[in-house]
Amino acid sequence: MTFLEEAVLASKREAEERMRLVSASELESSVARSEAAPCFRAAISRGARGVRIIAEVKKMSPSAGAIRPEASAFELAREYQRGGADAISVLTSCHHFGGDLSDIEAAAGAGLPVLRKDFIVEPYQVLEARARGASAVLLITEALTARELVRLLDLAGELGMDALVECHGPAGLERALDAGAGVIGINNRDLETLEVDPNTTGRMLPLVPDGVVVVSESGIRTAADVRSMEQLGVDALLIGEALMRAENPAERLRQLKRGRA
Repeated sequence: MTFLEEAVLASKREAEERMRLVSASELESSVARSEAAPCFRAAISRGARGVRIIAEVKKMSPSAGAIRPEASAFELAREYQRGGADAISVLTSCHHFGGDLSDIEAAAGAGLPVLRKDFIVEPYQVLEARARGASAVLLITEALTARELVRLLDLAGELGMDALVECHGPAGLERALDAGAGVIGINNRDLETLEVDPNTTGRMLPLVPDGVVVVSESGIRTAADVRSMEQLGVDALLIGEALMRAENPAERLRQLKRGRA
């Protein structure tokens, strides 16, 4: 079983456990009573402002192990907001990542759009993301059939959310575009080996049509990495481990944005 297959299976099991506690109809009622979340796509669209930053709350990972397991999502999100982040990504998968759904609500308290990053394969997971205050959800093309991808994209739109549709190669990118994705995530990490090749973004970017927002994910650690990606023309960068390992995440984010270190 590949890492992705294992992660998707674990995600389904976690969702099934939550379904037994809170029904989809209860989530729908909660969403109906909630205020609209801030727009994720608008926050990360580059325009004339330069490359945007999505700062990630990631307590641990399968490739790096424990990073900051006891971190407070609220405090980190406030640090990121002070450092100039444009949006927050929150890993909610317990399996390998030590995340929790409550981290969405905590991070949303900083006032920035929040992306729920998880192995989402069920409509229920999109509903619970919106009910917790997320502005967007991550959808991984390699984890979904073409029909499932369209279904989840449509549901996110109906709920007033965006979807960051992640791909790891040209085939995944083609499926994302065919499904109508308006925000594409190019992940530089190989799903099988978990190794990172930052050149993945450069190879795939010419295949993305104008008007689609592009986010480069994984392997962005230094100011030189930020400058390189900005020169390629991506809209936004998703940065996690480099910030999570910093003693002062806000200052580290400022350094990356200013082109230092």
